[in-house]
Amino acid sequence: MSKRPQYFVDFDGQMFLDAVQKAVADAAQDVSKTSIANSLTHGTRADLSGINDSFRRFSIQFLRNPEKILESQWELLLDNLSVWQSIGQTDAAEAPSEVIPTSGADRRFRDPEWETNPIYAFMRTAYFSAASNFMRLAANSSELDPKDAHKIMFYTRLFVEAICPANFAFSNPEVVRATMEQGGANLVQGLTNFLRDIDPKTCHLHPKMVEDEAFTLGVSVASSAGSVVFQNALMQLIQYSPSTPKVYRRPLLIVPPWINKFYVLDLQERNSFIRWAVSQGHTVFVISWVNPAADLRETDFADYMKLGPLAALTAIEDATGEKTVNAIGYCLGGTLLGATLAYLASRDEEPIHSATFFTTLLDFSEPGDLGVFVDDPQVQSLEEKMETRGFLDGKEMATTFNLLRASDLIWSFVINNYLLGKTPAPFDLLYWNADSTRLPAKMHSTYLRKMYLENALREPGGLVLDGEPIDLRKIEVPVCFVSAQEDHIAPWKGTFLGAQLMSGPVEFILGRAGHIAGIINPPGPKAYGHFLGDDPTTTDADSWFAGAVFHPESWWLAWDKWVAPKGGEQVDARKPGDRGLPRIEAAPGTYVRVRS
Repeated sequence: MSKRPQYFVDFDGQMFLDAVQKAVADAAQDVSKTSIANSLTHGTRADLSGINDSFRRFSIQFLRNPEKILESQWELLLDNLSVWQSIGQTDAAEAPSEVIPTSGADRRFRDPEWETNPIYAFMRTAYFSAASNFMRLAANSSELDPKDAHKIMFYTRLFVEAICPANFAFSNPEVVRATMEQGGANLVQGLTNFLRDIDPKTCHLHPKMVEDEAFTLGVSVASSAGSVVFQNALMQLIQYSPSTPKVYRRPLLIVPPWINKFYVLDLQERNSFIRWAVSQGHTVFVISWVNPAADLRETDFADYMKLGPLAALTAIEDATGEKTVNAIGYCLGGTLLGATLAYLASRDEEPIHSATFFTTLLDFSEPGDLGVFVDDPQVQSLEEKMETRGFLDGKEMATTFNLLRASDLIWSFVINNYLLGKTPAPFDLLYWNADSTRLPAKMHSTYLRKMYLENALREPGGLVLDGEPIDLRKIEVPVCFVSAQEDHIAPWKGTFLGAQLMSGPVEFILGRAGHIAGIINPPGPKAYGHFLGDDPTTTDADSWFAGAVFHPESWWLAWDKWVAPKGGEQVDARKPGDRGLPRIEAAPGTYVRVRS
């Protein structure tokens, strides 16, 4: 008789069921039955018309070409034969397609039993086979509109990620092992976690990525020393305290996105870009955007320009006496910075000496997977919701971003929180990610329609802000684009198109990793590295990358070499409150503390 695996211990089924019943009863006290009934009866339902229409057209394509279905079935049969041939082998066969990664590169299958246990190895290989077939079938959409084809691929990938055997209790070896060792306590705790994560008002599930008390603003994150020196209805302006006796004459203004909070650039001491920039001798100012409520529903994109970077420029001159700054814009903040530069150029003003764009789209021809969620029917549906509330709820935006990386940002927490019954690990980036913000209705509608649907920013005069036609080609100041190779939100080839709209000198730095990790990449042994190439205005993205040279250190160092000569001569360090603007309160300020 074969030896019984050590994790097969005595399991009291009745005790387990009693514990589950108690967990449900306890959680029910925290969830209003009335709110559940109201949500089920009157709750808003996602508008899936655009998605359904895409799949309907996809189905019609195959009805017209039945040979494609037969071809797909034949490929699946061959794959299944390969799977069956792998039974009994120590190492199961790898996926027959590179669309779905093999276990060696897939963290979902990091448990050793996916390799050593024949049953789990078979499940893994069968999954790769079926997943690859689904993705090949979805890719066979040459007759569809590109937007429809993109939707088909995106939602098929979501489905493929959802059916992964690692997502289910009794086909995940780690969960099975924990269940037998703990007598099912992990599943009881997981159920408690699941019920806790259900919003009692809407009955929507929001998996907890990090505990609320894992970090403290101003102490363990967003702790760089500084003061709020100016504020208005839309933002607080933070001036950071110097850490060097001398600083560059020209200050550095950072315009973060208002889709999230600014302190992604000031997480912990080891990975704070703001703290590092201060240590390099920059007088750093950062905009901390308000978390808007319904009273700002009519606030538009032009208001963010006037009350954001334009107001900050005036305040910085009052605080330092300097009439020009170097500026950084991150993501949506970069889009605003680009529009602001063009606005100033149309008025023959140049208070911004140089500009850096972190993962920024100015030309929205290639919006990446976010484009799946932006078409006219979906925007109309969103506008109807925002009209009622006056804003886009931060959790809705967070859900959209999580879907872009569902395996990492949804299913990994389903496994950890609900199947293993664990508490999420304290991770600063996920704490920041969960600290979502709202978006004013009018501004968000303008942003989606003018940028994503119309791509008006790239067209001369396509966008008018405060009476001035915006033309990015009038921007002649030196600019530097910093993009990320694996960015799903602002794909680097899309940001490259924006770089080609500039009329002045352009530097393009391509970092590794994604939209956030590619930027929060401090110097050190674990830096991702970056690529530097020729002038991006003279070539296309693929040719640029083919000739680019990889550098193993953080891109922060390359950017510092680019921006340092633009800082001007060294002057005595400036402290917040030294000149015309008094300190209002200590950083990180009040606005950033308002939670959605």
